[in-house]
Amino acid sequence: MFSLSMTVQPQVTVPLSNLINALHSLKSSVSISSSAAKTQRAENATEQETASSEPSLSLKELGLSDLGLGQLHELVNTVLPCLHQQGAPSPPSPIQNAWNTSYLSSHSFYHNKHGFSGGAMGPAPLGPAPLAFCRQSPSPLQKVSAQLPYWPVFVQARGFKTLRKAKRLRAGQERPLEVESFTPSFMKGLLWRERGAEVETLETLLKSRNVPDGHQDAFKGGFAEGFLKAQALTQRTQDSLRRTRLILLVLLLVGLYGLSKTPFLSGLDSAVDPVQVKSVTFEHVKGVEEAKNELQEVVEFLKNPQKFTVLGGKLPKGVLLVGPPGTGKTLLARAVAGEADVPFYYASGSEFDEMFVGVGASRIRNLFREAKASAPCVIFIDELDSVGGKRIESPMHPYSRQTINQLLAEMDGFKPNEGVIIIGATNFPEALDSALIRPGRFDMQVTVPMPDVKGRTEIINWYLRKIKVDPDVEAKIIARGTVGFSGADLENLVNQAALKAAVDGMDMVTLKELEFAKDKILMGPERRSVEIDQKNKEITAYHESGHAIVAYYTKDAMPINKATIMPRGPSLGHVSMLPENDRWSETRSQLLAQMDVSMGGRVAEEIIFGNEYITTGASSDFDSATKIAKMMVTRFGMCEKLGVMTYGDVTKQSPETQAVIEQETRKLLKDSYERARSLLKLHAKEHRMLADALLRYETLDVKEIRLVLEGKELELREPGPGGLGA
Repeated sequence: MFSLSMTVQPQVTVPLSNLINALHSLKSSVSISSSAAKTQRAENATEQETASSEPSLSLKELGLSDLGLGQLHELVNTVLPCLHQQGAPSPPSPIQNAWNTSYLSSHSFYHNKHGFSGGAMGPAPLGPAPLAFCRQSPSPLQKVSAQLPYWPVFVQARGFKTLRKAKRLRAGQERPLEVESFTPSFMKGLLWRERGAEVETLETLLKSRNVPDGHQDAFKGGFAEGFLKAQALTQRTQDSLRRTRLILLVLLLVGLYGLSKTPFLSGLDSAVDPVQVKSVTFEHVKGVEEAKNELQEVVEFLKNPQKFTVLGGKLPKGVLLVGPPGTGKTLLARAVAGEADVPFYYASGSEFDEMFVGVGASRIRNLFREAKASAPCVIFIDELDSVGGKRIESPMHPYSRQTINQLLAEMDGFKPNEGVIIIGATNFPEALDSALIRPGRFDMQVTVPMPDVKGRTEIINWYLRKIKVDPDVEAKIIARGTVGFSGADLENLVNQAALKAAVDGMDMVTLKELEFAKDKILMGPERRSVEIDQKNKEITAYHESGHAIVAYYTKDAMPINKATIMPRGPSLGHVSMLPENDRWSETRSQLLAQMDVSMGGRVAEEIIFGNEYITTGASSDFDSATKIAKMMVTRFGMCEKLGVMTYGDVTKQSPETQAVIEQETRKLLKDSYERARSLLKLHAKEHRMLADALLRYETLDVKEIRLVLEGKELELREPGPGGLGA
């Protein structure tokens, strides 16, 4: 606050703000009456200011009590010269305007410049008026024109606005400062904050509560105890708040660290390190000799590239491995890198797919940049179809083609890519983009098929070396019964046999455990907990023995391997057939024999139990027989009426053709059913003997089936757990 020290008498010093308020009061009293200033008039002016919420200040408080009336008038005229002018406009009332204009500067620019204010009745602001307007009584138009420049709307007022405080005294007690009605609530808090309610002391509280002297010590002790508990609670709250803030800070730092590791922030240029695979060679790959021979050329390219480039040839850029799951495509790629002793970069196709746009293409660039720096080397991309699929226009994923476009450019683009061999593996070559599998990118396409009997034998022998096995076990027997097994399936078979031997407390794995593991994989685990009544067991035994009799006495049927009535998976019994060699193609007689064996179960039920007691157990047999018959008619050209013509989609054929196809299929199935019926009637005795043996022993292998059909007793054979016994 600015203050002005003004010496009226040698001992009087008054602040400017108090002086201004006093002069306002005096100005009000002067405007009311021009008579002598009496003591009563001063008190009336003071009461008027108090009613109008002005601060009430006496001359004694201002240090002006010693001044006379004439001196006060002189002081007023000196400080506020505008008060003595006749007709001077009075300042606005504090009731009408809560904001006061500072009088450090005048109320208008005109007054600041010329030292006086113009008005309707005041002196002319610019001297005498021109002669053209000099009249003794001015016209109304002249009055309006003369007053127009001084209207408040055309006069610029300047100054700063301050809040005024009111002080009221009631009943001799000083109340806190009250802000005028226009003051906002937030300003009231600011104005009252410094002058809050006085805190009551403990002694005052004891006196006000009239606590007896004998209870004051207890009151003080309780007060202290409560204060300490409140302080402890506050301390615990603060500690908990501190821990919470620390945990939130740690979580925030961890989140920021995780974001920094995302590809969106800094993971786009992360380095790619090669994998060391020197321990894997072609000796570890079994059952795929043709694929190994083709990849051997790639190894020669990597070891001695000059051997091929001297004749003008170029190194292959890519090798595509195609085959079913579990045939050893990844193992072959590792063997190539191990044989060539070069850096091996591994990547899965799904690693290039991210939620951020451009991340896949950036990772492709990083991978090939590192590989070119380490050339010659091998890049292996597993599941290539997930990154190299056919490009399509998709409004949902408009940027999905960036990754494959970058892969195409890196494999065969404008920049040379020498010394880097890309090996891709996929189970669906038809899903790959045509630009990816063209020559110049994937120059070689190597098929990795399912292993044949020889390959399965090698694979089984390879895994049998890693476990304790009976020397009498022949891997070829297991290989013959595992048609369609991949290398991964055979590894699982040997592992399951080892687990079974460990559960049974055996010292080594025998052929029994290997057969158990094979049946478990083919037909599911045994369900010994299933309680089957004797009638259903008998039906199952005759059903399965019917399959076995037809297979045993049919010329071109597959040899029997095993027959059982032990529930496995969804079936109550099973007869397994074991081909002597892999069949690359099948004759018409072999297909008819398979149909006859499938019909044997239903025919046996009908012969033994009658047409009224046949069951639903032959549904899967009819499915396989119908499939074979339909393929013979529509695909294999083995129907005389339709000739050597294939029908891909039967529903798209004419109604006449569809009727002929259905008629020929039905005829093949009916003839097969009759052949199985005549065969089972011819060997009814053997049929009953084999069913009784199955009811007693539950499971019979091919040797035991042969002994039963020849009428011989089974030696050293105990009945099964659920068998009927002797």
